[in-house]
Amino acid sequence: MPVTEERIRPARVVVTALVALMFAITQLPDVIEKARPELLLLLVIYWSLSAPRIAGLTFAWVCGLALDLLTGPILGQHALAFLLVAFLTHKFQLRMRVFPIWHQTLTVFMLLALYEFIVFWIDGIIGPAITTWTRWLPVLTSTLLWPVLVAFLDTWNRRRNR
Repeated sequence: MPVTEERIRPARVVVTALVALMFAITQLPDVIEKARPELLLLLVIYWSLSAPRIAGLTFAWVCGLALDLLTGPILGQHALAFLLVAFLTHKFQLRMRVFPIWHQTLTVFMLLALYEFIVFWIDGIIGPAITTWTRWLPVLTSTLLWPVLVAFLDTWNRRRNR
């Protein structure tokens, strides 16, 4: 039985976003740093699917803006990319929710690739962008993390609401 939006508390959404922001600024070894998953974006997608009234476009924009403030690129770069991904997620939310997990994972892969392309495009406009293949590693690691994240959060939401 899917978790209904009425059972999801806004505090839960905010706490997961704060944890993802802490993960985004945590120093990792150089080998792992290049493949750091986009956990905050995954949570924006997840909450847009599970609780669209709680985690809407404003939530996505605020998360992107917070990431901009904490990581230091131009202000609004991640906010714009998060907003576009959240808009597409909201637009196709009813379809995506009924997809099998493998189909949903492929859709999330495309959303993550779009996000990375937007950030890459903005980086190219403001200066020299990273053009190596390692730039796309977070898309792959985030895609692999998606089914695990969905399973964990769905289970957590069900247990906490009994």
